[in-house]
Amino acid sequence: MSSHSEVALRLLEEDIEPDVAGAIDLPAARSAVADLLRALGRDVNDPHLSDTPRRVAGAFEEMLTPRATSWTTFPNDEGYSDLVLVRNIPFNSLCQHHLLPFRGIAHIGYLPGGRLLGLSKLARALEQFSRDLQVQERLTKQVADWLSDLLNPRGVGVVLEAEHLCMSLRGVQSAGTTTRTSTFYGELAVAGPLRDQFPN
Repeated sequence: MSSHSEVALRLLEEDIEPDVAGAIDLPAARSAVADLLRALGRDVNDPHLSDTPRRVAGAFEEMLTPRATSWTTFPNDEGYSDLVLVRNIPFNSLCQHHLLPFRGIAHIGYLPGGRLLGLSKLARALEQFSRDLQVQERLTKQVADWLSDLLNPRGVGVVLEAEHLCMSLRGVQSAGTTTRTSTFYGELAVAGPLRDQFPN
């Protein structure tokens, strides 16, 4: 597991509000946005742009700051052993190469061992890792690693499907294309009926 995942995992397990990406210096961010606008040949005193540095800095603060939550797990007293799968979880993140958004849906599941996790926490965990400067491949693995380490389940599966604006708005400008990434561990690492329940 990467050091980024280890820090996030420790914070999530300890019910501490994560500060994975580091503190955001809003005054410095506003100044940097103003400098960028000037470098792009824009007049920052224009009435339509005068408040843009504050808005942009605030938007990035929101997109890079996960919401606090708790991570209570439950004993699997009934011995449930089949797949727990939450499909079509919406998410968005920021491409670390272009600072442009990518967004899509996730399918997250696990084969329980001794403990269970509230279903909404799968979406919350995805948010914790996606509110960062990311690449989709790493995001997929971080969620799978976290779930595996937290629950020690018999298997984990994470599938992300997303459109990257850095690909659809610039470069090849292939609007509407999606990228699919997946990570499977344990009993789900082998193709079969359980894994087939994940979208192909």
